[in-house]
Amino acid sequence: MKTIGVIGVGRMGHGIAANLLKAGWPLVFLDHPGNRPTGDIEVAGARRVGRVADIAAQCDTIILVVTGAPQVKAVLAGPGGLLEHLRPGTVIIDCSTSLPETTRAIAPKVAKAGGLFLDAPMTRTPKEAAEGRLNLFVGGDVALLDAQRPMLGCFAENIIHAGEIGSGHALKLLHNFVSLGFAAVLNEAAVAARESGVALDVFCDVLAKGGGRSTALDRLAPAFTEGDTSGFNFTIANAAKDLGYYLEMTRALGLEPEAAEALAEVYGARERSGQGEKLVSEMVALT
Repeated sequence: MKTIGVIGVGRMGHGIAANLLKAGWPLVFLDHPGNRPTGDIEVAGARRVGRVADIAAQCDTIILVVTGAPQVKAVLAGPGGLLEHLRPGTVIIDCSTSLPETTRAIAPKVAKAGGLFLDAPMTRTPKEAAEGRLNLFVGGDVALLDAQRPMLGCFAENIIHAGEIGSGHALKLLHNFVSLGFAAVLNEAAVAARESGVALDVFCDVLAKGGGRSTALDRLAPAFTEGDTSGFNFTIANAAKDLGYYLEMTRALGLEPEAAEALAEVYGARERSGQGEKLVSEMVALT
């Protein structure tokens, strides 16, 4: 089996790494302060290295699970980055949430260095990452994707080909715009229900039986009724970042994203007030 490298063993990358190891893939990961504790995956056989160059030297496929576009560019094209050390034929799969234009700009550089590139951002939460049930939206060559499916299937339940390079990241931003919009509306409505004297279990039940039925409600209802915030385990800071990316993408397309501008301010204002590391599912309690 080919050796897989993972750069970014954080909230999502840790689950990806653990499931690859469980399926028997040899795995190398980059030591980084942003990683979650890695003792368990090292016991399972993962090898820790200290430099990006070591990942490039040892791995046939490299999965990026970093914060966003600046980190993707730094890991790939920054000083000492992967592109300086890439072996011919190495496949790079970017599972980060990034900008489509960043992806479309970096892919030719990967090709020039002798590598192959897919953008494959994910949805769902760290819980599904640990269970191997992520959704992947993949941009790039279909044949290359098909060759990677056995490996990707170790940590993804649904693998959707979105189109050409950059389409995966575009689809992820579209998805998160809608999902985070639902979440903001539901949190605001739950506060209004509570202050109006409407029991939150009744509020959730009525929505679930009518026009408010959604995955977002399924994930947020336990937070509203039981204080269980694990169902929407996504930080306000990440929400603000993703909506900022969505605004950048849509403005570059010549669109006027009025709803997204308002939504970005909902999350952005909370981040500026110091609530960035709180979860979206905690917003009802923070208001």
